[in-house]
Amino acid sequence: EHSSARFERYLQMCGQDNWQVCNLTTPANYFHALRRQIRREFRKPLVIMEPKSLLRHKRCVSPLSDMNAESQFQRIIGETGKLGANAKVRRVVLCTGKVYYDLLAGREEKKREEVALVRIEQLYPFPGEPLATRLGRMPNLEEVIWCQEEPRNMGGWSFIRDELEWCLEQVEAKYVRPKYAGRPAAASTATGLMSKHIAERDSFIEAALGDSDKCTTVETA
Repeated sequence: EHSSARFERYLQMCGQDNWQVCNLTTPANYFHALRRQIRREFRKPLVIMEPKSLLRHKRCVSPLSDMNAESQFQRIIGETGKLGANAKVRRVVLCTGKVYYDLLAGREEKKREEVALVRIEQLYPFPGEPLATRLGRMPNLEEVIWCQEEPRNMGGWSFIRDELEWCLEQVEAKYVRPKYAGRPAAASTATGLMSKHIAERDSFIEAALGDSDKCTTVETA
């Protein structure tokens, strides 16, 4: 839907394994999502949120080796290499879609090696057990942040926070309530002013990566 992709509306209709909802960050994962859809023996609708900006993003690339017969679709993409050293991780920032590249640039600028970025590529069916396993490998984990570019009352936050609490309970984390870093709740999907849009983006990226005072915990019922 070209004019306004309302991600949260698809998530609100998720239930009883009725379809798949993905928000992808690499060409390889996009390829594998489509390949998986064709090759599966069953048929269920596939919803993919994929902004045009990633078509020309310099860091949104995949080597051909990520699309060969030995590779496959990844529901979660975590850290690799030096920043994947789990003992160092104090904070995990979970995200989906193109906001990952803003977080990646911000982390490199701030040199925050204790912050791990984990991409949720498939939001439904939610990969709860794999995510819990990944979080359980981080013995010094202190905070889990959900970061999104949409306003608080839109995007994935309302859908995913219960799933994240379940994951944190499974690994007996120190803090079982994830925190939110993103735009405040709004009536409109966009600010309508580029300077304000960028200011809000810079603020929540900073909050997600280091200033926990700007993040808010999940409200209690």
